[in-house]
This record gives sequence, structure tokens and C-alpha cells, in this order.
Amino acid sequence: MTHLFINSSVAPVSTWREAFPDSREISAAFLGQETLAAGILWLRLPAQGVELLLRQVREASPAPLVVLSDQPCESQAAACLAAGASGYCNTHAAPAVLQQIAAVVAQGGLWLGADLLQRLMGSAATLLARQQPRATGAEELDALTERELEVARLVAAGASNREIASRLGITERTVKAHLGTIFSKLQVRDRLQLSLKINGLWP
Repeated sequence: MTHLFINSSVAPVSTWREAFPDSREISAAFLGQETLAAGILWLRLPAQGVELLLRQVREASPAPLVVLSDQPCESQAAACLAAGASGYCNTHAAPAVLQQIAAVVAQGGLWLGADLLQRLMGSAATLLARQQPRATGAEELDALTERELEVARLVAAGASNREIASRLGITERTVKAHLGTIFSKLQVRDRLQLSLKINGLWP
């Protein structure tokens, strides 16, 4: 797996090379002049012009994209995922975390840190509760049993397995079993994709 880091800052980040010794790094200023050939692209966001830079990278390469932010936040994470990113994390994440992200993204999954994931899902559920629910995908949800739908909706609201088990009066092991079935029926890989699906933000 080859890794290409696109740095929008002049400051180098040593943890990138520690995580992937054979990785390459280019300046965002050279986008359009470089071939973005890589198994995974890593993009460090600038302070301004985020949307334009994301669009340039997505147009330049179909490779999975992980966005690196100096100041991660829910709204930015949501915007990056909507723009087609497969992952979002802190620019200075530890090498082991970067390697974990790469493993998830390489398998077609989406990656967010646990705390940010829970906050983002909770924010999405709160926002969407005020809007008209989207009908698209309702047929897929019909494939879930009543209990599976309860579990799926609680996950989409940002609840942990322990919280779901407590609320529904079941064990965490049973919650995990339900999630495995739900993932299979809805053809999603993880909690993030499930949350986006339930909230009408995932095809």
C-alpha cells in the first residue's frame, strides 16, 4: 500500500513518515503538476480554501482520501465526508493511529475518532429530527426486525453498545450480534455508515 501526503503547510510532520516509512509527501501548491498515484491519499487541510482543495484532490485521483486537520471539529468532519473523504483525523495523530486508519480505509470503511464519531452522529440525529425524514431507503429498513431497528436508531443517535444494552434491557453481546445482522442487511461496514444510512445521508 502506497501513501501520498499532500501538505498544505510548510511545516513537516514527523509522525507521517514514522507510520509509513516509504510514503511520499508533496506540497498542496503543486496539485495539478503531480501525479497523485497512491493507494491512499492523505490531505492536510489549509486554514482557508478547504472546499476548493478537497475538490481538486477528488478530481485528480479516485484513491481513498483521509483528511488531516490541525483543529478537528464535527462540522468540518461532516463536510469532508460529504466531499468523498474516507477518513478524518488530527494532523498530529500517533503513527499507530495512522496505521489503524489506513487499515480501515483500505478495506472500504470510513474512519473517525471514537469521540468525534459519537458527537457527529448525535449532532446529525438532532439536526435531522427537526427536518422531514427522507423516504429513500425505507424499503431497506423494512428488512430489519423491530429490535434491530431499535438498535440501529440508537446507534444513529450516538449511543454506545453499553448504553444500548442498558436502554433495551439486553446484553452488550446481544447488541453486537444485532449489529452484525444489521450491517449485513443494510450493506454497511461500520457504525458511521450505519448512522449515515439511518439518517438518510448514505445511499
